[in-house]
Amino acid sequence: MRFNKLDLNLLVALDALLSERSISRAAERVHLSQSAMSNALARLREYFNDDLLVQVGRKMEQTPRAEGLANAVRDVLVRIEATVSTQPAFVPADSTREFRLLVSDYTLMTLMPHVLARVYDAAPNIRIDLRPQVAHPERALERADADLLIIPREYCSDAHPAETLLDEQFCCVLWDRATLASTPLTRESYLDAGHIVVLPGQGQPALEDWFVQRLGVSRRVEVTTYSFAASPQLVVGTQRIARVHRRLATLAQRRDPIVIRDVPLPMPAMHQTVQWHKHRTADAGLAWLREQLRLAVITMDDIASCGAHPQ
Repeated sequence: MRFNKLDLNLLVALDALLSERSISRAAERVHLSQSAMSNALARLREYFNDDLLVQVGRKMEQTPRAEGLANAVRDVLVRIEATVSTQPAFVPADSTREFRLLVSDYTLMTLMPHVLARVYDAAPNIRIDLRPQVAHPERALERADADLLIIPREYCSDAHPAETLLDEQFCCVLWDRATLASTPLTRESYLDAGHIVVLPGQGQPALEDWFVQRLGVSRRVEVTTYSFAASPQLVVGTQRIARVHRRLATLAQRRDPIVIRDVPLPMPAMHQTVQWHKHRTADAGLAWLREQLRLAVITMDDIASCGAHPQ
């Protein structure tokens, strides 16, 4: 099929080329031979009268023309995919669908066990692909690499719908034999301590670190890690302090010799949010899964309130 003399099949090849910036990886992505993808690139260059991709050292880079095309082509393909693949009804018990969720290890440890239990009970043949947090998560939606993002509201894109799943407070964790564990935690003692700081998503600052920067204070960072879940365990055997999501800290306290203290700084809550592509709002399967997320939050907090240890 052609539109304005362009073979529309070439749009799929163009999207893969601009996303992968590699002829071999683009060919693999759309199940073509490398020679067929090279031929597609040649035809695209001829149609647009532009190189689209140019070799710069060992990498291929987009030309300005290609940069202008990339988002528009991806948007068209996502819209077509959503229209074609969306079923008028979704029957969980009969479904064999795979859902791809982008989550942090905070969500992985706290919420996802409850989500998976609910999904398994209602739809045992559904597959869940849990993918790690990345920088610029909205790109995973727009490239169709993820069906849902579970991220703080501050990281959501204004271009796509989202809804808040839960509010989360931050707290401090210390080894239960640390000096600060047996004394009041003041602003001064907190800022003087050595800190463990999380840099998730390819080294980008975590939300709580962003909050601290806005307060205009600095900490003595002695350890950085990519894992929220590891932070409580990493303070054990040291005088260091880590600031952690309270639900995660409460889970860790059942396993590790730590104490939990309030943060002696004004810290706003984190609003954990689920976001999806604007063209997939009518997707009945995603609507069902979003409902499972909301119900799993209720289950998680009910269980925590029944089994919580007094602080």
